Amino acid sequence: MAKFKDFLKLDIRVGEIIAVEDFSEANNAAYKLKIDFGEEIGIKDSSAQITECYKKDDLFNKQILAVVNFPPKQIANYISEVLVLGTYSSEGVVLITPDKKVRKGDRLG
Repeated sequence: MAKFKDFLKLDIRVGEIIAVEDFSEANNAAYKLKIDFGEEIGIKDSSAQITECYKKDDLFNKQILAVVNFPPKQIANYISEVLVLGTYSSEGVVLITPDKKVRKGDRLG
């Protein structure tokens, strides 16, 4: 069983999606995202399998939550630097988002 101190090891931050591209090289349908986490962390790349619930236009300027302290992961020919968080629903992956606009880089606490 995980302990609270294990949860505290995760650095989960608010980012704002600033660019979205199709990721045709991925095995599963996905987008390539550029996410701005503010001055401290900067802009990071991520692959996200969210095509069932989101069109590219829906994602621009959307705030999301992501784990920013996992090691980068190569997916096909692309390096994903952060893990965007979502829930697996019957419709597909639904992003975890703040219910109000907040500062980029804010930490989940």
